[in-house]
Amino acid sequence: MSKRVKEIISASIETKQKILADEKMLQTICDAVNAIADAFKNGKKVLFCGNGGSAADAQHLAAEFSGRFYKDRTALPSEALHCNTSYLTAVANDYSYDVIYSRIIEGTGNAGDVLVGLSTSGNSGNIVKAFEAAKEKQMITVGFTGETGGKMKELSDYLFNIPSKDTPRIQESHIMIGHIICELVETKLFS
Repeated sequence: MSKRVKEIISASIETKQKILADEKMLQTICDAVNAIADAFKNGKKVLFCGNGGSAADAQHLAAEFSGRFYKDRTALPSEALHCNTSYLTAVANDYSYDVIYSRIIEGTGNAGDVLVGLSTSGNSGNIVKAFEAAKEKQMITVGFTGETGGKMKELSDYLFNIPSKDTPRIQESHIMIGHIICELVETKLFS
């Protein structure tokens, strides 16, 4: 078993080393930091969406902005869109699970807001529809996906397509990049 533990850790490190060597992705991190910081400076909000473990990561990252990361500071307007279970279950029941995020974007999204979507495949129907609705609203889209980027690739202003096909390795890298963005946005706004 200890051999397998080492293999899993090594695979996680290898994925992150690929990210570290990818100058384009490193620049995209910097560009996304600037876009999100500018959105907050302009009184806009950052919304997050995902499914399953990616929903948990979306909620985690939203809390880093609305709560705090390192600094005691003013709360930033950010939330995960799946936290209202009455809304979520009503829309899924009355319409379709595929529109749970796009309907809330239609109702609360504004031009200049940021939508961050997490989908390891990049093909989650409800995330794709949310990105389409965000584009119609002239929102900024930040996609966290796996290797190919899936359907989200063409809909993302900033794309983090993790160089892996292994869901746990992709999600581990999503949270790493998300934490980097949260730290640098906080530093940019509150230093």
